[in-house]
Amino acid sequence: MSELTFGRYSPFNTVVHRIDPRSKIFFMILLFVAIFLQFTLWSTNLIISGLMLVLLIVVMMISRISFRSLLKSILSMWFLLLFLLVIYVLIPNQTYIYPAFNIGSLTIYYDAFYQWGYIMLRLIMILCTTMILTSTTKPMDLTNGLEWGMGFLKPIHFPAHEIAMTISIALRFIPTILDETNRIMKAQSSRGVDFTHGIVKRVRAIVSLIIPLFVSAIERSEELANAMEARGYDPRAKRTHFHVMHFKLVDLISFLFVIAVFGGVLTLFIIDKNVQVVNIIETLFKVNPGF
Repeated sequence: MSELTFGRYSPFNTVVHRIDPRSKIFFMILLFVAIFLQFTLWSTNLIISGLMLVLLIVVMMISRISFRSLLKSILSMWFLLLFLLVIYVLIPNQTYIYPAFNIGSLTIYYDAFYQWGYIMLRLIMILCTTMILTSTTKPMDLTNGLEWGMGFLKPIHFPAHEIAMTISIALRFIPTILDETNRIMKAQSSRGVDFTHGIVKRVRAIVSLIIPLFVSAIERSEELANAMEARGYDPRAKRTHFHVMHFKLVDLISFLFVIAVFGGVLTLFIIDKNVQVVNIIETLFKVNPGF
C-alpha cells in the first residue's frame, strides 16, 4: 500500500512537470467535462473513451508515472467496482433490451455489463487525470494555481486561499494516510491480526484498523496545524510568492492541443445530439404527416 503514488508529487523534469499549474488545473476541468459527455450509441461512447484513455496513458508515460501504482490504485477500488457490478446486473432496469442469459426468473442483460464497464472506464480516466495533476505538480504550486483560479471571487469575500489550501492539504494527506495505514497494518499483523484470509476475518481486521488510523490522522492534523501556527501562517494576510508563476511556450502548445481534443469531442457530442433531434422530428412527421 505504501507503493501507491496517488496524491504524491514525483520530482521529475518532464514536459508535463514544466507546464504551469494553472494550465494543468484548467486542462483537468476540460477533461472531466469530456469524460462525462454521454453519446447516443454504445460504440461511440467506447471509441471516444478508449481514445481519451490512450491519450491519458501517453501523458502518464511522458510524466514517468508508474503504471504499477495506477494498477494498485484501481485494485484498491475493488469493493466499489464489485458493488456497482451487483447494482447494474441484479437490479432490473426497464431500459435494458439485450438479454444475455437467465438465472432462474432473473434475466441478465448485456446492457448491464456495458453500463458497468463504461462506468469503470470513466473512473479509471478520472483516476489517471488526477494522478497526472498531483504527480507533476508541487502541493504549494497546486495551492497557488487553485487560488489564482478562484481569484475572481475575492471581491465578494470568497475564501479562495482557504479553500485552495484545504484542497491541497487533503490531496497531500492521501499518501500520508496510506503510509500510516501500511504501518498500522504491519504492526497489527505482527500481533496476529489476519488481513489476508477470509472475508469475515478481513472485515474484522479492517474494523480494528479504523480506530487507530482515525486517531493517527487527527494527531497528524494537529501537528500540521501547530507547525503552520508556529511559522506565523495567517490565511487572511496578504501573501507574496517566492516563485512567481508565468505562462510559457509549453503552456501555449499544451493549451492548443487540449483545446483541439476537447473541441473535437464536444463537436462530436453536438453532432450526435443534433442527429438525435433530427431523427425524432422525422419520426414525428412520419407518424403525423399532416403536422
